[in-house]
Amino acid sequence: MLKLVLWRRVLLLCVLCAPWSAAAPAQTFKSLLSFDGSNGANPYTMSLVQGTDGNFYGTTETGGANDNCASGCGTVFKITAAGALVTLHSFDGADGEYPTAGLVLGTDGNFYGTTSAGGANNSCFDGCGTIFRITPGGTLTTLYSFCAQTKCADGYSPLGGLIQATDGNLYGTTVYGGANNPGTIFKITLAGALTTLYSFCGQTNCSDGADPYAGLVQGSDGNFYGTTSAGGNYVSYCGSTGCGTVFKITPQGTFTTIYRFCAQTNCADGEIPYAGLVQARSGNFYGTTFHGGNTSDTGTVFEISSTGTLTTLYSFCTLAGCLDGARPYAGLVQATDQNFYGTTYEDGANGWGTAYKITASDTLTTLHSFDGTDGQYLIGGLVQATAGSFYGTTYQGGSSSDGTVFNLSVGLRPFVVTVPTSGKTGTKVTILGNDLKGATSVTFDGVTATITFDSGSEIQTTVPAGATTGNVQVTTASGTVLTSNVKFRVP
Repeated sequence: MLKLVLWRRVLLLCVLCAPWSAAAPAQTFKSLLSFDGSNGANPYTMSLVQGTDGNFYGTTETGGANDNCASGCGTVFKITAAGALVTLHSFDGADGEYPTAGLVLGTDGNFYGTTSAGGANNSCFDGCGTIFRITPGGTLTTLYSFCAQTKCADGYSPLGGLIQATDGNLYGTTVYGGANNPGTIFKITLAGALTTLYSFCGQTNCSDGADPYAGLVQGSDGNFYGTTSAGGNYVSYCGSTGCGTVFKITPQGTFTTIYRFCAQTNCADGEIPYAGLVQARSGNFYGTTFHGGNTSDTGTVFEISSTGTLTTLYSFCTLAGCLDGARPYAGLVQATDQNFYGTTYEDGANGWGTAYKITASDTLTTLHSFDGTDGQYLIGGLVQATAGSFYGTTYQGGSSSDGTVFNLSVGLRPFVVTVPTSGKTGTKVTILGNDLKGATSVTFDGVTATITFDSGSEIQTTVPAGATTGNVQVTTASGTVLTSNVKFRVP
């Protein structure tokens, strides 16, 4: 079973950190659920995803109804905003095992995900991993089993999640395999036809990167951006291949390394990014590193342009005793207040990790310090629900030490989300939100669209003629105007 992060738990806590403080805004924290093994255990590097029904969907790495694996093969679950959980699927090995990533909501209303092991091909320990589709009702279909090609040229062990690109296909990464062994970037159609776009370590000394733990993000320019946890050639602190990279790849497979970590003395710019990137409204990308920084090798938050100009915004363990947290494993989400929100794997006031906010100008505020009873070891990030609050998971802790699901509210207003986030005139668009039944108006950058279906949590429409790139707005039956969290891009 893949437990790639567990050894990090024995690392020393940071010491002699400089004092710093900031007033925390009013917020409320609520632990919604403790996993107990039978209903899943150990939600890994994932964020929850909101479905068209307003509920949240995710995976657990282990647990579930099948004991074919050492601690259960993992699950797919649904959880309501109030914390009622339904296990939709328990993996059995043959259909995959150990789903370490979360799910993506497809434009067809189904969810797509990966398992890091299991599947039809047994060339790898515990199987080589899969890509699957699952309906909101729990019907699972295996689309692809990795290591279907000689010497696993198609890659194996996808630890990161998938994204659905503007062309309708799914894109992702594997941490191992490929032509040179340390991972791949791939495209797969919804029918299951897979194409390997790039194999890492294709350049001398793996200067192009190696071992991508995270998935991809599609930028506003149509290209994909991501990180590798190793490679890059700066080897003095990170081992034989380097400290990780940031890269760009076109949909056709043209690859460019745009940054190599540990380019600064003592890796002040960070090292070993396990998380992926998020593109902000400014056009730049934001992310985290698990190690490095200016303080005690406990990680950073960084900003990087599409051309590779990197700025370190924050080095963790700045507060004495690491009260601000340490070693962010997960990435960031930009919320409707324009700030970024994330989690740290460990430390904080109680030692078990934190949830935090950071502004684009580098001011960090710790929002919650976990104490074990409400969860510990935060590997997954946060997702902002359309009601305004955040949801997340912890890998361990809770009443059975199998992980938790929690809600964190900081008083942000409701908004709407579009699936997809771009499309030309006539493209079908699903709008997710709250209290949408009977909505009186939908506009794309001020151009009125026709509502073809509405419910409390979903509106169906199409991009109207004359629409240009801009916010989508919904006027509810009560007269409230809800605005999309990102601009809808009309090519």
